[in-house]
Amino acid sequence: MSSIFGGGQAAPQGPDPLFAATTEMEMYTNLFNKIASSCFNKCASTKHRDQELPLGEMSCTDRCVSKYLEAQERVGQVLQKANESQMQQQKAMTDMQSALGNK
Repeated sequence: MSSIFGGGQAAPQGPDPLFAATTEMEMYTNLFNKIASSCFNKCASTKHRDQELPLGEMSCTDRCVSKYLEAQERVGQVLQKANESQMQQQKAMTDMQSALGNK
């Protein structure tokens, strides 16, 4: 594909960095909102008397966020392993198809 300014070279095909950054930002925003909502509902008292959180609410929130992030990390690891396994299966299938096509 030629550009308007000449040159005649095609743009490199690859992931769009703006799309990737936007998607990542949306993912982190969603994660933050889920953590905030879940941990607030679990740990915060409905009767707010002080400007600061009591020690019990702070430690509950700290544990809640820690557990939430640990669970997200584990899910990510499982998904990564599943993705790697799927890639290996696809490669094996492609290799098998090319081997059968060469005979």
